[in-house]
Amino acid sequence: MTRTQFLQDLIRNLSPDLDPTPYVYCTVAHAKYGELEKLKPIVSIAELEGLTLVIPLEQAKAENLDYYRVFRRITLKGHSSLEALGLTSVVTSLLAERGITTNVIAGFYHDHMFVPSERCDEAMQALKELASNPDS
Repeated sequence: MTRTQFLQDLIRNLSPDLDPTPYVYCTVAHAKYGELEKLKPIVSIAELEGLTLVIPLEQAKAENLDYYRVFRRITLKGHSSLEALGLTSVVTSLLAERGITTNVIAGFYHDHMFVPSERCDEAMQALKELASNPDS
């Protein structure tokens, strides 16, 4: 199987799934992993400026944390590999063409995309169309 055929198979099996929970990105200066478990982060990234967390909107509000925008998570349920070439590029390019900001986080089994809450239905439709026509 060629790399192009493999990528087309991945696209055909995207199976995008929209998480009903609204999420936000927050950053907490001088925080370390594990200190903010009560915020229920689904992602945390240590940066020089602080600990970036992706947390449910309700948690950010309850803790009075600043955030910029509300996002929704779309999980690409089709099993992907951390070594798969091109899938993220195809998906983010498709959404960028439609003016949809996409923040991608690769998990071991799936890719997770955070898109602005107000554009999630449009993003889902675009991904479903892509999966039904991977050759375009």
